Amino acid sequence: MSTEEKSLHFIEQIIEDSLTNGLPQDKLRFRFPPEPNGYLHIGHAKSICLNFGLGLKYNAPVNLRFDDTNPAKEEQEYVDAIKEDLKWLGFNWSQELYSSDYFQQLYEWAVSMIKNGKAYVDSQSSEDMAIQKGTPTQPGVDGPYRNRSIEENLALFEAMKNGDYPEGSHVLRAKIDMASTNMLMRDPLMYRILHRHHHRTGNDWNIYPMYDYAHGESDYLEQISHSICTLEFVMHRELYNWFLDQIYDVNNVRPHQYEFARLNLNYTVMSKRKLLQLVQENIVNGWDDPRMPTISGLRRRGYTAASIRKFCDIIGVAKRENVIDYSLLEFCLREDLNKTAPRVMAVLDPIKLVITNYPDDKEEWLEAENNQEDERAGFRKVPFSKELYIEREDFLEEAPAKFFRLSVGKEVRLKNAYIIKGESVIKDAAGTITEIHVTYDEDSKSGSGSEASQRKVAGTLHWVTIKHALEVEVRLYDRLFIDEAPDSHKEKNFLEFMNPNSLQVIKGFVEPSLATVQAGDKFQFQRLGYFNVDKDSVAGKIIFNKTVGLKDAWEEKGKKEENLLMNTQKEINKYVKEKEESNALLLLNSIVDNIKSIDNYSLIIQTITKNIKNDNNSLLFSNLILKHSDKVKVKDIEEEALTKLYSMSLKSQLAAVRILAIENLQNDLSNFSLLANNLEELKKNEKNEKVIQLLTHLKF
Repeated sequence: MSTEEKSLHFIEQIIEDSLTNGLPQDKLRFRFPPEPNGYLHIGHAKSICLNFGLGLKYNAPVNLRFDDTNPAKEEQEYVDAIKEDLKWLGFNWSQELYSSDYFQQLYEWAVSMIKNGKAYVDSQSSEDMAIQKGTPTQPGVDGPYRNRSIEENLALFEAMKNGDYPEGSHVLRAKIDMASTNMLMRDPLMYRILHRHHHRTGNDWNIYPMYDYAHGESDYLEQISHSICTLEFVMHRELYNWFLDQIYDVNNVRPHQYEFARLNLNYTVMSKRKLLQLVQENIVNGWDDPRMPTISGLRRRGYTAASIRKFCDIIGVAKRENVIDYSLLEFCLREDLNKTAPRVMAVLDPIKLVITNYPDDKEEWLEAENNQEDERAGFRKVPFSKELYIEREDFLEEAPAKFFRLSVGKEVRLKNAYIIKGESVIKDAAGTITEIHVTYDEDSKSGSGSEASQRKVAGTLHWVTIKHALEVEVRLYDRLFIDEAPDSHKEKNFLEFMNPNSLQVIKGFVEPSLATVQAGDKFQFQRLGYFNVDKDSVAGKIIFNKTVGLKDAWEEKGKKEENLLMNTQKEINKYVKEKEESNALLLLNSIVDNIKSIDNYSLIIQTITKNIKNDNNSLLFSNLILKHSDKVKVKDIEEEALTKLYSMSLKSQLAAVRILAIENLQNDLSNFSLLANNLEELKKNEKNEKVIQLLTHLKF
């Protein structure tokens, strides 16, 4: 590891500059301000690590402040969950505070602003206000209530507070500048009427402050020196400062807002609204479902606090948005679990293995190392006998040359035990193998030091004894979405990209040393991955969650799909050159099968658009994908790109390209109408019989 001091990120540099410019060290104060309207997710972890990390670095207090200004969406359940997540991540807050602590003070400041001509009650509908506010290129105009008298505004605002008006009838707005280039400065809302029960203040209030008003004023009340937000709040900074201007006293610390890039992670969604939808529609089993990107979901799946903190440290603090690969999060977890998780043996797809020359009544307890990465982990005893379970995929009756597992006539080692040799199999009436019969070399016991034990064999298999194995439930979790950006596609609902195989529940068998495990215990199932004991486990029924595999299966799958598309494009070239019709058909069927097997929506879209160019084979490839992929529809392609594809394809020298373009146009009425003249022109000049036949049946 390098001994060089890590360079400061830009937020740390800002703090250093503040100290250099006269801010006393003891005036440094930070906060983490979650809204209690959902569970925290991995994106929040970055903000948590940043704010609390700054507190630790500068020995400064960090408040936990719940911005609880919207009782319609907030619950005590979320408050409790947020506190639990913070503690689990390893952070302690200086004070537990709530924006609702300041409701009276915020109200009094709002009254002062009315008296100073800086706020007014607006009685327009939300639709009328939106029109009156203008657009980014068109200034807003003064509303009909903007110049109400101070007395009328005070009376109306008091009546709003007293609950005299229904929701939506009035709002309090700041009086700033309806012509501002920043639309947030065009008389933003400060208060709205909500006759809702608040989780802390009960029914004391009928009006609630808007986030933009409450947030900065709460920072001021707590004397936060550096208010750190994500980049979407850049445009809010001007408003943040304007509200502070109305109350600032030069004898106090004035908070300053700074923005950093939020965490964007592929193959998931970070919107609380969308995560709530997954929960409410029972697509997942609650906020802590192990497939969710929530901190509680990651914890239940088996993630460690150290791995999440490491992940946040690696991605760093930046000013520009970027998307982090999910595999980096999994890498941080593997790295941590590799050091700490005990190794055990489990079989998840069992097939019976009988050692025919092992004594029927013999039973041995063999020594097994708990974790070769940890010298202090020690050893355990595992039972061994005549009948075992091994993984079904670890045996082939007739194996290819590079199959390094068990087959008839081939030797492998059983982990911590003996070398065995495949002899024969027993099959059922359907021809499925039900038993594997092997012999063992009695002198080959692991660790015995004998010449036989040191004999090199093709591979090593894990196993459990049938007599002693514990039957367990295993929940095999995978990523919740099959697309790397499920909520980024126009005209597509993110739910269309749900991974149908994100959860599989199976029966497995584990070694008896796991009989007394507790919820949260973590293990490496040798050769299979890392697993975690789920909280649903009860006496007599242990449930394991698959946390992560030993290798990045998604990276492998992604590379395979990319390579498959590249190779398919080469097959296109062969197909075009093939003169023999039957061979060409075989090639085409293979190309279509490859296209249908690709799951990655973004990769498919990219491949189609990349191949819209003046090249016959490329156009053929794009049209084939558009026709045969069930992951993409014509409406998913940008209109300009799609029109270009059709236009170029109809002029292609290859009849196959023209045919496919016409067939695809029949499923795209918009472009069919747009290119009707092109089709008419083609009909006049076309020489190919198949194309002519297609065009003849078209209804223009």
